[in-house]
This record gives sequence, structure tokens and C-alpha cells, in this order.
Amino acid sequence: EEVPDTGIPAVSRKITSLSSPLRAIVRLRRRYHVQKKSRLHLELPRENPTEFVHTRLLQRQLSLNRTGLYGPSMSLFNQTGFESSQYFTFDTSVEQHAMKKCRRKKSRRKSRMVLYPDKTKRYLPTEEKSKAKRCLFLLMAIIFFQILNAIENLDDNLQKYDLDGLEKTMHREVFGQKAAVESIMELLKDYLATHIHNKPLVISLNGPTGVGKSHVGWLLAKHFRSVMASDFVLQYFVMHHCPSGAAPLACEVDLSKKISDVVTRAEIEEKTPLFILDEVELMSPVLLDTLSRFFEPNQTNEFLNAIYILISNIGGGEITKFLIQNDSAELLRQHRGAEELVSIIQPVLSHVHPLWKSADIVPFVLLEKNHVINCFLEQMRREGLYPDQKHLEHLADQLSYYSAGDKQYSRTGCKQVVAKVNLQ
Repeated sequence: EEVPDTGIPAVSRKITSLSSPLRAIVRLRRRYHVQKKSRLHLELPRENPTEFVHTRLLQRQLSLNRTGLYGPSMSLFNQTGFESSQYFTFDTSVEQHAMKKCRRKKSRRKSRMVLYPDKTKRYLPTEEKSKAKRCLFLLMAIIFFQILNAIENLDDNLQKYDLDGLEKTMHREVFGQKAAVESIMELLKDYLATHIHNKPLVISLNGPTGVGKSHVGWLLAKHFRSVMASDFVLQYFVMHHCPSGAAPLACEVDLSKKISDVVTRAEIEEKTPLFILDEVELMSPVLLDTLSRFFEPNQTNEFLNAIYILISNIGGGEITKFLIQNDSAELLRQHRGAEELVSIIQPVLSHVHPLWKSADIVPFVLLEKNHVINCFLEQMRREGLYPDQKHLEHLADQLSYYSAGDKQYSRTGCKQVVAKVNLQ
């Protein structure tokens, strides 16, 4: 009875000892077949994407079945994260393809780096602009603005002195000297266009007596006193400021002091002073030497900015002779006739003193009879008289004239007009 009891447990122990290895072998065999099937599915051609998707789903299902032992919650988690999460497989072809792609990119980058080692020459180098061109453009701009500023300053200076109004006044009140007035205005406009000069402006008014030279000087002084202060205009009459009995050295000191004071005040105010010197033919050589020193170009800046009007009868005989021989005052309006007349007067003036070499000579011609009649009319209007034409002609006939062809030129011009009017 005891033998069977002891034999049964021994057999069962043998069976159990044999079944555990068998079960392990069976599990390994099943796993081997599963892996083999999965490999066969993965090695299918890639041209059909739908079959590839089915094999992947099958592999996923098998893995879920194997992991079902861990519990329903874990299997459910894996199912929900199937479509979104990444998972591991034994197939490395995709990873190898991605790695090959990265290697290709890296190799290309390396090749580019070899071609362009400094990483800055991937594009064509930018063209460098020349600094010389920039400097040239800047210089051109500066010159342009300077020219523009100079043009504006020219207009400002001419407007400041109101030369247009002066020209109208002179054409209205000076008779028979149209060419001389135009020459004077042209010289003034050119000189007063700027305040910086290299020499003074010297205008010499030369001609016979009574032709309007002193009247032009009086009009210039009146106009410049109105546009500037009277301190910048000096009228110097030789017979008044330096009479025949005065000492030449005293006259020289007086004239030099007057000119220096006016020039100094004008330079402070940035004005161009005007000096009108009448009866210059009566000046002594000492005074002429003093004037010539002020006319020199190599001086200080304030003495270079000045206008000198020299009024004299020197050359009046040559002008009268030239006018009667040519029998027309219209010749002076032509450029050739004016140059010829100046060339006749210039040697006479240079013989008197060298200062006229630096002067612009403006000749004044003889007045015709109709010009004298206009002088009578203007003077009588100033006196408040309004005569008729016959009375004016009667007064004009009392003067003496040069006869040249069909024209008559007054010997004394309008010099005796004031005296004749006062006798009426």
C-alpha cells in the first residue's frame, strides 16, 4: 500500500521536470516563426504601399497580443497611441535610407565648404565704389551751391544799391549823353555785383564844359546818399577844398584823411564808398600822386572796395574836334567810334598824370540845340515856370553854336542856362 503512494509523486515530478523545458522550446519556436513571418512581410516590394501598410498593422497586432499579459489597460494605451506614436521594428532599411540621405547632404555641404572655405564667397563679391568718385561728386555739389549763392548775392547787391532806379533817373535828367550814361551804368553794375574786388573802380568823365559831367556827379551823389548813409559818399571840389592859395601838403593830408575815414566806416558796414572829385584838371601834382596811391591794386582790402568818379575838362578839345570832323554824334553809339575816341583821349590824359592809366574813360560829347532847349525847359520847371516852345527856342538862340552840316552843337552846352533863366 505504501509503494503506489510513493511511485505517483515521482512520475509527476518527472513529467513536470520535462514539461517546463518543452514549454520553453515551444515558446521559442513560436517566436521564431513569428519573427520569420514578419521578416518575409517586410521584404516584400515597396511598389505597393497598401500591402506595406497591412503588414505593419499585422505586426502591430501580434505585438499587442504578446503584450496582452500586462493587462487590458496597457493594451488599450498601446492601441490608442498606435497611430500617433513611433515604435521600434527590426526593419532598419528606412533608417539606413535616412542615414544615407543625411550623409549625402553632409557630403554635399562638405564639398561646398571645400569650394568656398571662408564661407563668404557664396555669391559674387560686391563691387566697391571708388572714393575718388564720391569726392568728385561732393566737390561738384559744393561748386554748384557756391555758384548759386554767388548769383543770389549778385542780385542782392544790385537790389541794395537800386541801380535800375539810378539808370532811369539819369536817362530822364541827362540830355544828349545816352552812350555815356549806358557806359557808366554798365561799369557800376559789374563792380557792385560783389563786395570783393582786386582793385578800386575809377571812372573818368571827360568832355567839354557844360555837357553834363558835373550834373551826372551830382545825381550819383544824391542817389547813393539815399540808398546808403551820407557818411559813405564824399564830394570833393578842388576849388572849394583846396583853393589856389592853399599849401599842397595840407591839401594832401586833408584829402588822405577824408578818404581813409570814409573807407574805414564803409568797410565796417560792408558798403562800397563813392568819391566824386570834380575839377580834377585843377589838382596839383601832389594831390594827383596821393590819388594814384589809392588807385593801386596792391592795397589792403578796405581800400580795394571803393568807387572814384573823376570829373575834368581834359580832352574836351579833342572830343569837340572829333565830333565836328565826323559830323555826327551817332558815331559814338557804335563800338568802333567809342573806342576810337577813347584812344584819342587816353594819350592826353596819360601825359597829364599816369593815374589815368588805371581809369575807365567815359567821353561826353557836345550837346545839340534841341538838347539845350530841354535844359531850359527843365530848369524853368524847377523854378515853377511853364514857358511855350517859342520862348524856349528864343532863349536857346541866344547861345553860340558850332555848325556841322545840318546840326548845331552848343559851344558852352547848358552851362549858361541857369543864368539865362534867372534873367527872365
